[in-house]
Amino acid sequence: MGMRTPGLDARRAALTALDAVLEANKPLDVAWREAKLEKLDARDAGFARVLVLTTLRRLGSIDAVIDRFVAKRPVGKNRMGVQIMRIAGAELMALDGAAHAAVDSAVRLAKMMPETRRLSGMINAVCRRMAEGGCQMFDEIDSEATDTPAWLWERLKDAYGDDEARAIAIAHRHGAPLDLMPAKDAAEWAATLDGKVTPFGTVRLSGGAVAELAGYDEGAWWVQDAAATLPVALLGDVKGKRVLDLCAAPGGKTMQLAAAGAEVTALDISKPRMRRMRENLLRTRTGVKVVIADALDWEPEGEFDAILLDAPCSATGTIRRHPDLPYLKSGGALGALLPLQDALLQKAWGWLARGGTMVFATCSLLPEEGEARVAAFMGTQPDARLIPIQAEEGIAPEMIRQGMLRTLPSHWTDIGGLDGFFAARIERA
Repeated sequence: MGMRTPGLDARRAALTALDAVLEANKPLDVAWREAKLEKLDARDAGFARVLVLTTLRRLGSIDAVIDRFVAKRPVGKNRMGVQIMRIAGAELMALDGAAHAAVDSAVRLAKMMPETRRLSGMINAVCRRMAEGGCQMFDEIDSEATDTPAWLWERLKDAYGDDEARAIAIAHRHGAPLDLMPAKDAAEWAATLDGKVTPFGTVRLSGGAVAELAGYDEGAWWVQDAAATLPVALLGDVKGKRVLDLCAAPGGKTMQLAAAGAEVTALDISKPRMRRMRENLLRTRTGVKVVIADALDWEPEGEFDAILLDAPCSATGTIRRHPDLPYLKSGGALGALLPLQDALLQKAWGWLARGGTMVFATCSLLPEEGEARVAAFMGTQPDARLIPIQAEEGIAPEMIRQGMLRTLPSHWTDIGGLDGFFAARIERA
């Protein structure tokens, strides 16, 4: 039996995961399971992840170089030939990997699969050319525009202008740090976990296995990006108030509300996501009323003093963590999301007590899922009043637009960026 090439299993797993995302339209967490990463040793599993994440983040540029070297990309049952070249391209041009290992592994992978065996000569030639001249071509590409799928690039430019769109695209190239929201004593937890306290009170780490960190078992903190903590903060003092957290899973905002002393009802339609949320709530020993239901069919027993509606959306604000998103979704997917956001806003409004506050939030970069939804809603409700967000609330002026919150991945570049989030605060007069 021949010797196993170091990292060949990792590259094969990466190939399976990449194809699951780009061909079968499966999200990365499903793709990792299909690639059976748990069967690899920690080093190979880590390498497979890096290969796939890098390929997705730099896919446009990698494809542009491959297209210089092949007249026509293999398609259909031969498509794995392209996936092999993409992964090799990521290793050679984006990760600065050793040329010999990347080229040799690509050819071995091609020969291992019946559908790509006869393409091994072409794959060898293309990978060698990427190793020789590809890096220079790769570096000369307009990568911000090329690595962002066209449907998203055009929307970002329209919304924020060319310079900010480029800054967002650059942020998308890098992974996101790990933010933890402590129930209390952020500075103490930062010292314990060797992290830093962000301006919004989360503890920021460069990464790590979450379940192995101090404080996990006793539920002293939960994972939540700094930007995602702001919608709760915008509700102000919620102590003793009846608060509805709509579309609540996986539960970061629910735990935040409970930690602030609110009487929380958390509602979400997804059973699996709510199961995860219940585990989190048990871990953090949080008393919350959990409801699994479709918000559009549900009726509460009474009115709420405050409502947080973090609506289903394109999740384009989280691309740093989920580089598969722009390839799983397209501009067309918004067609179904926008009417749902409108319907949820109208439904929630009927449950809000007079004088109560509703925060509408989406983890989206797209104005049609933020400012435009609020404008449409305000036009239908004469008793709705926008309460402008002020810099005095501890939010940087560049994160406030038209009195609403708009964080971007290109904010906080010096400490690792932020998720993109939109939030508006509306009072029922």
